[in-house]
Amino acid sequence: MFLALWATPRSTSTAFEWMMRQRGDFTCVHEPWNELYYYGEDRRSDRDGGVPARPGHTYAAVWEGLIATAGTGDLFVKDFAYSVEHDLDDAKLAAMTHTFLVREPRRVVQGLASHWPDCTFEEVGFASLHRLFERIADRDGTPPPVMASDDLLDDPAGTIRAYCAAVGIPFLPEALTWEEGERPEVNWYGEGTGPWHDSLRHSTGISRTTTEYPPLEDDPRLLDLYGRSLPHYEALMVHRTAPLVESAP
Repeated sequence: MFLALWATPRSTSTAFEWMMRQRGDFTCVHEPWNELYYYGEDRRSDRDGGVPARPGHTYAAVWEGLIATAGTGDLFVKDFAYSVEHDLDDAKLAAMTHTFLVREPRRVVQGLASHWPDCTFEEVGFASLHRLFERIADRDGTPPPVMASDDLLDDPAGTIRAYCAAVGIPFLPEALTWEEGERPEVNWYGEGTGPWHDSLRHSTGISRTTTEYPPLEDDPRLLDLYGRSLPHYEALMVHRTAPLVESAP
């Protein structure tokens, strides 16, 4: 199985990925296309344009590597649709099992802007996430699974149990906890350790953080990003997969 989780930045997606790593039955790859978007030879953004690309680090080469890995066992990839939407032809979409994770956009915009005050609407990610969802739903005739970040934070076990049922993999409750520590597996080339995953480093499971952000109303540009993102979020939430309670023995 080549299992893809499509999300937006700051949506609890890396914590979910870390849970998938604890399972031990999937090879997990962290944001291969988002890394390309900023650091690849054929990068789409000049945000970190001064960081030289690794030779051969291209969309084509990364896809070949992912397919090769999926050919040897189960593969899980977490990424953002805006990073690779341009490169996903029908054959590539057909090679993956697609799932989605969405978070209320106020928190997404606030969290992303705390790292990148000049973040763009594309980088916030809701429009491309919605387009990809609709494309897959139209192709398959049924909507792919959609997790809500609030569900994941409030009921990790129930939400992950529902996710596993939707994609046909066993629910492994032991994967929901882990030890604190560094997380080099989720660092990009060129990024260093950075502040992106501070909460994950200190976590022992999926839980809410207490980070406070300035109100969006203090920044008209960020408020506009939120307003433009909200309809896409609401459309995706129509298809939310509810958490599952544990079955009686």
